[in-house]
Amino acid sequence: MSKKSTTVFVCQECGNESPRWMGQCICGAWNSMIEEKILPAPGEDKRRRSTREKGSKAVKMSEVKSGAQSRMDTGIGELNRVLGGGLVKGSLTLISGEPGIGKSTLIIQAASKVAEMGGPVLYVTGEESEEQIKMRADRVCKGKLDNLYLLAETNMENILSITDELEPCFVVIDSIQTMYSAELESAPGSVSQVRACANELMRIGKGRSIPVFIVAHVTKSGDLAGPKIIEHLVDCVLNFTGERNQEIRILRAYKNRFGTTSEVGAFEMAEEGLIEIENLSGSFLEGMEDGAEGSIATAAYEGTRPLLLEIQALTSPTNIGFARRTALGVENSRLNMILAVLDRKAGLSLINQDVYVNIVGGLRPEGTSTDLAVALAIYSTTKRIPCARKTLAIGEIGLTGDLRSVLNADKIVKEADRMGFERIILPEKNAVRITGLSQKIRLIGVRSLAEAIKAM
Repeated sequence: MSKKSTTVFVCQECGNESPRWMGQCICGAWNSMIEEKILPAPGEDKRRRSTREKGSKAVKMSEVKSGAQSRMDTGIGELNRVLGGGLVKGSLTLISGEPGIGKSTLIIQAASKVAEMGGPVLYVTGEESEEQIKMRADRVCKGKLDNLYLLAETNMENILSITDELEPCFVVIDSIQTMYSAELESAPGSVSQVRACANELMRIGKGRSIPVFIVAHVTKSGDLAGPKIIEHLVDCVLNFTGERNQEIRILRAYKNRFGTTSEVGAFEMAEEGLIEIENLSGSFLEGMEDGAEGSIATAAYEGTRPLLLEIQALTSPTNIGFARRTALGVENSRLNMILAVLDRKAGLSLINQDVYVNIVGGLRPEGTSTDLAVALAIYSTTKRIPCARKTLAIGEIGLTGDLRSVLNADKIVKEADRMGFERIILPEKNAVRITGLSQKIRLIGVRSLAEAIKAM
């Protein structure tokens, strides 16, 4: 007897289901509803999380074993840092990035190192053949590959069967948009298929304590492709970014149930694969010129380490009716606020000037510690005042033109001292609390933007 299917309409943006087609979904998206047919669930309900044969059972919190000490070393220090200390058993990690940025290279390196240190690792590829993966592994993996198993498959039922047979300690799915379940009639990559495959992977990973790495595609705007529900299902969402014409790659966590989301990992793309960058501050300041106009060093505290950065600014007379404001690495709203403070508190009018601001290296630091450096770089390029290479500026600018203290300023200053800086312009409240520095470095505590400009 054939199973009767049910027709529903699913929003491609949020995954919301409706029995009829709608012009606008409840999430606000227009014309995003697509028709999908869903077969009734079989007798054995695979949607359940519980692995108990006789149903679920509540347990005491005191009897549950903590997973804090059950992390798995990936063999890559920067990846461990972003994950919060390594892979947690039973966790689902989603990694995204633009095509060609190095996602598959990073994952095959981690898979080979885990396979070399532990048990069998299953690498499932739905986009490339086994020969293509082997060519990449021969180039970027230096250890033995005896415990690394490749599977070119897109059918989720076959993948689960191989997982039952192999019993791996680590599973990689590349990518989730190519996987499909035979129980659904929709095409791979559709909302229902992505959701069903993610649920199956979560059931297997949580039930058997197997960490699962899932590769996901991104849209033209850089957001994760597919339904938003997949971001809620997984435990960790990683984003791999970088410019193709540059060697530096940045790995950042946007969601992490087992660690902080402020950590960043740095890699350098080379012929032999991704190489960890230990001195990230030195890489960002490598090409900084001494005495250049509109260029000054700053710092931001990311996760557990301070990062020293170079900020460049350029102003030029506008040729059209409205002046342009272009910022890379700095929010446009923050830049407009800094320009308004420069106009009112420093007498620097840029109403007829195009302003360009760039943080060298492609990093987008969080927080407001780079405000002062952005303002000084803009003032420097407008007034044609050269900046010394050994000068660093940190501080948050308020609307009144005052400088507010920044967090972890003492660690930032010590890192600048280690990197050989001689002058640091920072808020006065931070300067009076920092001690134990070398004789070569001088702290200049200022209370306002006007004082910082005089100090520069």
